[in-house]
Amino acid sequence: MNKSLIDLKPLESAVVAEINGGHALVDRLNGLGIRRGKRITMISSVFSRGPVTILVDRSQIAIGHGMADKIMVTVE
Repeated sequence: MNKSLIDLKPLESAVVAEINGGHALVDRLNGLGIRRGKRITMISSVFSRGPVTILVDRSQIAIGHGMADKIMVTVE
């Protein structure tokens, strides 16, 4: 079942299933290493629309709440 990245709990891992955004968003996330099929781990999320910190490969990346909401993941 796919859910949004912001629905993950801290330290929960998932695989990127799709990105619901335009070419600019997809290109921006690809540049950060976030692409379809990539395993990511939620590090932290601020409750009220703050930044979301994730682990991709061995790098911590902070993205905005709106961007994170458009990343659909599958928990395995």
